[in-house]
Amino acid sequence: MKIRVLEDRCQGHAMCVISCPELFELREEDGHAIVPSPDVPRELEHSAREARDSCPEQAIEISEA
Repeated sequence: MKIRVLEDRCQGHAMCVISCPELFELREEDGHAIVPSPDVPRELEHSAREARDSCPEQAIEISEA
């Protein structure tokens, strides 16, 4: 599984960081979410989906590749 944040949609609500701090970080300059590594470990797949589903801007995409 791979994950990414759509930077043009992210508004910095930080729901993803709350749901899965192992996968997401907030940029210091604007507070928007980033994903340091797009590869999601199997044990974090459920948390990654929760983060995607909790994003009010629908700024998180997951690919099952």
